[in-house]
Amino acid sequence: MRRFLAPLFLSLTLGTTATAQAQEAPCGGDFGQFVQGLRAEAAERGHSAESIDAFFRHASFYQRALDADRRQGIFTVPFTEFARRLISQSRMDNGRRNADRQAATFAEIENRFGVAQGILLAFWAFETDYGAFQGDYNTLDSLVTLAYDCRRPELFRPEVFGALELFEMGDFDPVNTQGAWAGEIGMVQMLPEDIVNFGIDGDGDGHVYLQTSAPDALMSGANILSSLGWRPNEPWLIEVTLPSDLDWYQTGIHTTRTVAEWQADGVQARAGGALPMPSTQASIIIPQGRNGPAFIAYPNFSVLFEWNQSFTYVMTAAYFATRLEGAPVFDARNPDPGLNGDQMRRLQTALAARGHDVGEIDGILGAGTRAATREEQRRLGLPADAWPTTALLNAL
Repeated sequence: MRRFLAPLFLSLTLGTTATAQAQEAPCGGDFGQFVQGLRAEAAERGHSAESIDAFFRHASFYQRALDADRRQGIFTVPFTEFARRLISQSRMDNGRRNADRQAATFAEIENRFGVAQGILLAFWAFETDYGAFQGDYNTLDSLVTLAYDCRRPELFRPEVFGALELFEMGDFDPVNTQGAWAGEIGMVQMLPEDIVNFGIDGDGDGHVYLQTSAPDALMSGANILSSLGWRPNEPWLIEVTLPSDLDWYQTGIHTTRTVAEWQADGVQARAGGALPMPSTQASIIIPQGRNGPAFIAYPNFSVLFEWNQSFTYVMTAAYFATRLEGAPVFDARNPDPGLNGDQMRRLQTALAARGHDVGEIDGILGAGTRAATREEQRRLGLPADAWPTTALLNAL
């Protein structure tokens, strides 16, 4: 489970008092004193002095994790380029091979959770290249340092205690466990609390080893998606063609209509035939505006944002999952050129000056910037497709 997921689970295993302590605990200051505070809280939670000492003995400040936390520029890349970078023929071929190797596990997942194998294969591929590279950051040091850092301590501090629970279960080595910079572990990159709450022993060996056991990792990932509201055996994303006179303001994940209503307006499956589940609420997604590729997103698409909050990442993973299940390569069409980082920051500044909440002025086309773009496009009489262009920037 990727970064920024943890806040959704802060209260699942903690009592009300412990949760309040975690949220109100100080950050920053002297690192040694901060670790002592973690030790004290662990004792309050009922962990033994022996476990606390063995777990925290080697905890160290980890500048490398902080540097990684502030370096995620890849998410500024538009969907078509991002998809082409991540979806290689090798990943397609390895996905099919892994589907065959883990056929029994996927059959059990389908029966138990109704989660499509393409979805799990896509995240398995993007997170760790099917387990080939699971990260080389010391997990304990990453979590403790990111909890100490005052940027998002409420996210990472509870994960330290999740790792402590795993340690006491014999499933975590404070010195040798490695993973991603934000503390995710294993083939599908799950945070410690997620492993405690949703980990499944898929191979029957009595442990949840997400680093070495594909059945454990896949079953656990499916369990999380199910807990987040995945609707069994339903689609998530289908490529479509759109009429030129569609009301572009109605596109985007902020608007849902029934599939039948979209079809009545001229939306069609690119592969032909009727779109499934006509009475289901769905959204039209045009990641690069009205002249780029287009998709219809079903309720399961929204669940994927609990795995990673980056629109581009989720869009690419969802699309790759359809490819792994037989869909053709998307039609890139001819989208209007987007903005570079400096232009995007100028746009965000202009939007914020007009009262829109775009969040941080960071040059990244996030949900707030898309929503503000759509509103300004409509106000200015431009096609309101939420895709920022130089025409909008110049008009502002």
